[in-house]
Amino acid sequence: MLDKSVPYKGILMRRLAGKFIPSAVLPQGYSFSLYRPGDEIHWARIETSVLGFETELEAYLHVQKRFLSYAPDEVPRRLLFIKDSTNIPVANLLVWWEYTGKRRDPCIHFVGVRADRQGIGLGKAIIYEGLRFAVEIEGDRDIYLSTSTWCHKAIGIYIKAGFEIYDGDFGGYTNYCAEALEIMRGLDLPYKI
Repeated sequence: MLDKSVPYKGILMRRLAGKFIPSAVLPQGYSFSLYRPGDEIHWARIETSVLGFETELEAYLHVQKRFLSYAPDEVPRRLLFIKDSTNIPVANLLVWWEYTGKRRDPCIHFVGVRADRQGIGLGKAIIYEGLRFAVEIEGDRDIYLSTSTWCHKAIGIYIKAGFEIYDGDFGGYTNYCAEALEIMRGLDLPYKI
């Protein structure tokens, strides 16, 4: 869940090509699945539960406009879910791309684990499986993600997955790396930045 009690600053992370991808291990009763039509409702519910959007409708309209309308044939092979034993999606991750100049670079978008399912390893599992998908789809290349100080808990998972804080530009995102690091140094983090 986003921690909106700290100041917001966007930060970029990068995972260099060639790094080992750990195996994704899911708790018993959970399984991976790819997007099927209608799953955008679950995506909106997950993203709203972690405070990424104010309402499920706002989240639903965002995924429709930003991804499903833009590249509908790509979403079914790039939007990954973890489903629980009742076959309901409880976590998601999107393997996408951004253009940097004329080059298309892979990135991870919208990593979310439903608020009531956090703390059991689903975030780590979906990141590892998402990285495997990214390499399978885009090849073994540098992979980027945009995050923020509000996601300081998830940054620890990203670091364990091989991402590093990146003090550069990517895909038009505003990177407040120095300011974000200063804010995060003031927090009691269980990982080193």
